[in-house]
Amino acid sequence: MNPLIERQQESVAALCRRHQVRRLDLFGSATGEGFEPGRSDVDFLVEFAPIPTGQYADAFFGLREDLERLFGLHVDLITRGSVRNPYFLAAIEAQRERLFEA
Repeated sequence: MNPLIERQQESVAALCRRHQVRRLDLFGSATGEGFEPGRSDVDFLVEFAPIPTGQYADAFFGLREDLERLFGLHVDLITRGSVRNPYFLAAIEAQRERLFEA
């Protein structure tokens, strides 16, 4: 795991609890040696706990904004259900690292 992410695990867990996250995984360049601070973004796969329909957008966008603020980098936040491409999903599954699980 990237040291930038590893140093912030407690803060990430607090954000996940605040935004009703069931599970948060890291994937992409931040899981390997291809990460370039200042150039790379950070990719997360999120699964939320059951949230009332009217609160889902607040949880999703609030989490993304808080993660961007925490790391000072652009964050790509996706849900597993939104990934339709089976090759992309396989790539995520092969490299994802769990950061939080409720």
